[in-house]
Amino acid sequence: MIRVSRDGGLWSAVIDRPDKANSLTLEMLQDLADFAETATRDGAQALILTGAGKVFSAGADLEAARAGLATSPVWERLSGAIAAFPGLSIAALNGTVAGGAMGMALACDLRLAVPGAKFFYPVMKLGFLPQPSDPGRLVALVGPARAKLMLMGGVKIEAEEALAWGLADRIVAPEALADEARALAADTLAATPEHARAIKALCR
Repeated sequence: MIRVSRDGGLWSAVIDRPDKANSLTLEMLQDLADFAETATRDGAQALILTGAGKVFSAGADLEAARAGLATSPVWERLSGAIAAFPGLSIAALNGTVAGGAMGMALACDLRLAVPGAKFFYPVMKLGFLPQPSDPGRLVALVGPARAKLMLMGGVKIEAEEALAWGLADRIVAPEALADEARALAADTLAATPEHARAIKALCR
């Protein structure tokens, strides 16, 4: 379900449930949170989060959501662990990102998206609140009015518009996505962890 790999200081996690649009179960969320927390503890310098297939993640698995996963604190644990990572974190969005899975992308330092990817967070329609840290991170990227368009208006944002808003940082062809993420991590991987941590702190 979650495939983890380590290449020196570069750690990668792949959401691998393409037959279910990479929808997330409690176990998968816990595995992702463990991954991010362990990366910090073990001194990883860069993280890449991506998905298998043509969707990054549709958010919570529907059956699990009905059983309470949609309001579980594990979402906040995961996004908090990514946000606290002292190195460079990259969301390599191989397709659409929806619902609670937006929290992972928002918590990353950089977001790459393939053409045609959509961003949406339909909490208003579904009757849930977003996870506590997500609206603030979204507002920091796109501003309060655009955050309300997504969270209250239910608007789906296409990759090109996401780039113009600052929600995506680059649009990358699917076949080049992994290489682009690695290339962006290269300078951080070549630096000392202390140097990378200092520069990231200055950007906050």
